[in-house]
This record gives sequence, structure tokens and C-alpha cells, in this order.
Amino acid sequence: MSDLLYLMQGGKEGIGAGWVILFFVLGLAVLVFIGLAISFFNLWLQALLSGAHVSFLNLVAMRLRNVSARVIVSARIRAAKAGIELDTDQLEAHYLARGNVLRVVEALIVANNPNIDLHFQQAAAIDLAGRDVLEAVRTCVNPKVIDCPDPAKGKTTVDAVAKDGIQVKAKARVTVRTNIARLVGGATEETIIARVGEGIVTTIGSAETYARVLENPDSISKRVLEKGLDAGTAFEILSIDIGDVDVGENIKAKLDADRADADKRIAQARAETRRALAVARDQEMSAQVTENRSKVVLAEAEVPKAIAQAFREGNLGLMDYYNLKNVQADTKMRDSIAGEGGQKGQ
Repeated sequence: MSDLLYLMQGGKEGIGAGWVILFFVLGLAVLVFIGLAISFFNLWLQALLSGAHVSFLNLVAMRLRNVSARVIVSARIRAAKAGIELDTDQLEAHYLARGNVLRVVEALIVANNPNIDLHFQQAAAIDLAGRDVLEAVRTCVNPKVIDCPDPAKGKTTVDAVAKDGIQVKAKARVTVRTNIARLVGGATEETIIARVGEGIVTTIGSAETYARVLENPDSISKRVLEKGLDAGTAFEILSIDIGDVDVGENIKAKLDADRADADKRIAQARAETRRALAVARDQEMSAQVTENRSKVVLAEAEVPKAIAQAFREGNLGLMDYYNLKNVQADTKMRDSIAGEGGQKGQ
């Protein structure tokens, strides 16, 4: 600026150069203003004609704050057409918090028609919590039906066993409505499905016979509803309808058969153990017999030595030796007649 004043104060040449720089700066400012005017004129005019006026300076400030002016203006116009007053500061704050501004405004519009008590701060909090606020409001207006169990998880029926041992397969349809007040921090649909399935299993399990369940399937839904399964969830259970009830397997008979088969295997194992012990005992006795026979053979081998020793010492005469041989021959003959000789030979 000092250079510009110096040029403007210094003769004709200085005055001419100063005016050139001044005109250049002013022209650049005019071009920037015209560019901004062209950029935001359509949005400004659209908001003005829609009854949701947004000042031109506010649009420029949005650009400087890195806020999408088109999203803010569009959301403000939709809200104004639905009769909802929203401040641009609220919309900008939710946008800067990485919230879905348009979806929050749509949720407020849908909630405004059936007079659902939903404020912008509450809707913004639900959106920032990761919940689909628009879908929640639509479910509050038009209740949705949840299948129990969820077919997407692979199971199509809830299986339970009555007291008589007969399996009963049931399928339920749960009608729920979103509870806006409990949406943030409330349990999801999976909790509803799990609680309803547990209630069905408990109800069927407490039935005396499967026939009672087939006769009164509505008793299942009544007892399940009495448990207050929607406590702590983001939904309100309106009704539980039993869509189908079928008879499954005879679990008691199957368990009895399995138990009898198990007892049979146990008895066979015990008998096999006793047989193995008997075989081992027989082998042990055979070993002892063989050992005793070996001792007899060893003892018999000592007899000739004893006879020879008796001859040398004079304790045994020749006639005594012949008598001994005769006794042995007579004994062998008697064994042969009795049949023992053949067994020994074997």
C-alpha cells in the first residue's frame, strides 16, 4: 500500500501506474464477486422462492466452513415445505459432525405427518449413533413383521420338546413397532428373535403333552407376550402369531434306545473284560503246568544219578535194581491200559 501511495504522489508517471494497480485489484475483486454470485445465485434464488430464505453471505460462509451449501439448502427447503422450521446452524452442525442431514430431515417430515414426537436434536443423535433414523420412523408409522427364527440364519423352525418326549416345531411371526425413545442404546431385532424363541421353547417344554400344544397354539403367543420381551429393546412388540406348528421326532424313545444301546455296549465291554481275564488265567495255569512238568523232568533226570551213586556206595544191589525196573515196567503198563500213557505221549 505504501508503494501504491508513493506512485500516486510521484508525478504523472506515478499517478498512471498507481491507477493501473488499483483498477487491477478492483477488477479482480469484481471477478471474484461475480464468480461467487454465479456459483450461489441459483441456490439463493431457489431458497428464496421456496420460502426457506438463506442469505448470500451465509452461503459464502458455508463454502469457507467446508460445508455443502447445496445439501443445507435442499434440506432447509424440504423442511420448510413440510412446515418444519429448521435453522441453518443446526443443519451445518450436523453436517460437520458427519451426519446424514437429508435423511434426518426426511425422518422429521415422515414423523410430522402422524404427529410422532421427534425433534431435530433427537433425530440427529439417533443418526450419529449409527441407526437408520428414517427407517425407524417408517417402522413406527408402519409396523414391521419379523420371522422367528430368522430364515436367513439357516433355521426355519423353533424346536422344543414337551414333557411326553415328543418334539414340536413352531414358527412365529412377530409384529413390532419402533420405540423412538429407546432407539439409542436399545437392543436390535436379533434380541427380539432370541427372546421370542426362548419363550416358545419354554412354553412348549412346560406342556404336559405335545397334543395340548397342537390343540392350543395361541397359548404359546399368550405366554410369550406376558413375559414382556421388548424390555430394553428399540421396539415394542404388538403381537406374536404362531404361523405353523408341526410334530417332530419322538425324542424320548430315541433317548431310551440310545441309552439301551449304551447299556448293551457297557455289558459287552464288561463281558469282554471277564473273558480276557479268564484267558489270561488259563494261560497262567498252563504256564504253571508246564513249569511243574519241567520240574518233574528235572527230578526224573536225577534218579539215574541217585541209582548210580547207590551202586557205588553199596546201598543198592543188582536184584534191587531189577526189582525197581520191574516195578517201573508194571507201572508203565498200567498207565497204558488206563489210557494215561497215550495222553502223555501226546
